[in-house]
Amino acid sequence: MKLSIVIVNYNVKYYLHQCLMSVEKAMRDFTCDVIVVDNCSSDGSVEFLRKMHPSVRFIENSENQGYACANNIAIRKSNSDYVLLLNPDTIITEETLASCLAFMDEHPKAGVLGLKMLKENGTFALESRRGVPTPSTAFYKMCGLTSLFPKSRMFGKYYMQYLDKEEVNRIEIVSGAFAFLRRQCLNETGYLDEDFFMYGEDIDLSYRILKRGWENYYLPTPILHYKGESTQKSSYRYVYRFYNAMLIFFNKHYGHYSILFSLPVKGAILAKGCMEYIHMKLHKCKSIKNEQDKYLRKHQCVYVGNATDYEAVSGIMTNKVADIRHIEYSDQDSVEVQANRIMTLLSSSCLSYVVVNIEDCNIGQTLVLMQQMANYVEALPRKQRKHVSIPKLATYMPSLQKVITSKHIFE
Repeated sequence: MKLSIVIVNYNVKYYLHQCLMSVEKAMRDFTCDVIVVDNCSSDGSVEFLRKMHPSVRFIENSENQGYACANNIAIRKSNSDYVLLLNPDTIITEETLASCLAFMDEHPKAGVLGLKMLKENGTFALESRRGVPTPSTAFYKMCGLTSLFPKSRMFGKYYMQYLDKEEVNRIEIVSGAFAFLRRQCLNETGYLDEDFFMYGEDIDLSYRILKRGWENYYLPTPILHYKGESTQKSSYRYVYRFYNAMLIFFNKHYGHYSILFSLPVKGAILAKGCMEYIHMKLHKCKSIKNEQDKYLRKHQCVYVGNATDYEAVSGIMTNKVADIRHIEYSDQDSVEVQANRIMTLLSSSCLSYVVVNIEDCNIGQTLVLMQQMANYVEALPRKQRKHVSIPKLATYMPSLQKVITSKHIFE
């Protein structure tokens, strides 16, 4: 077997369903071993997904054993030249797997490969490539110097923004949302460190790969990442696990530093975690206060597809948005033509979502469409850009009669 794809699921069956649909589209020319490890979900994920994806192997854990442990279980049960660790809240394109396999075959020293991850609004996700969070790099990030000087090779190394995001580059840290790994490298380096329950395990693995003499790469092939829909980011547990992972990484790789150096670093991590938790709680209170009237704002959607599906989407989204418009999709039209049609709506309305049929659309073209709209808005003069928001991608699944966004599932 050439490739095994490992996905860990926890109560996100609809996001995983569309992720698996995109994987199946990308597998049209070759066979992959797809393994889903369910971490004791309570939403009936396995029962639902088994019917929809009979070729997928499911492993059911009796308890939530954490992200690293769940991935390791599947890796040990696979036997392939390459292993792809993929988050359930991602959507890959028709060309993703073929591009990665070709690149890894052509670069025998590549241990792990990451891709160009896009947010739901088509903008570039900075987590697509990162530097090793050495004490100095982490300090620059936490004190804001990374944001002030993003292109600096010293202060901006955390996100490596001095590299061209449209070019292939060697990087240091590959995100665990999409990590295309060489089996030989995994065998030499070791699997994910299970001391990391969630978060940090990808940083640790990438760093260990570099220390073994392998190379980590970034390939500018786009995928969509909802960034965190597979985890709960509104609780103390999230803050604890995220910043505790930073402490685990520091103790593991920099624990030999003197106490005069290590104590301030650990203190800074703990202080940052407390500030994050307070900020999160304040934001949550504000969100609850605005919950009742959030749909009274003049949000609009546009559906790109045929008239029959437009009627179904309109029925689902009624009372959810102020208005939903229709742009007829044609195979004869280029992505640029579709983007121009949508962008004419941006200046005259508050366009919140672009809805596409995820079961029938070309995912690669859809992501190019989202990127073009994001670039259009970001290129506007500053005064005009304040009044125009970048629309987000929403997916329509006709087989389930649902519209999925990063925050809501409408039916």
